[in-house]
Amino acid sequence: MNKQQYRAEATGLEPSINIGKSGIGNVIEELRKQLKTGKMVKVKFLKSAFVETGKKELAEELADSTGSDLIELRGNTAVFRRKG
Repeated sequence: MNKQQYRAEATGLEPSINIGKSGIGNVIEELRKQLKTGKMVKVKFLKSAFVETGKKELAEELADSTGSDLIELRGNTAVFRRKG
């Protein structure tokens, strides 16, 4: 599958993790757990999460921290896929 097919598959997903002013540190382990049980996870960034950095930087850092692929970043929502 390519990224376009993953994006189409992710359209039906609902965000299962919300990231707010406390940042991504608290949700890294939760995202890892959800990626073990499912293939893709949709994450919603609340506006308060962008105080120090931009959403693209946060999403890329979260992907690096969890060892996942960032499939899509649209608006304040990102989709992550486990590697492999």
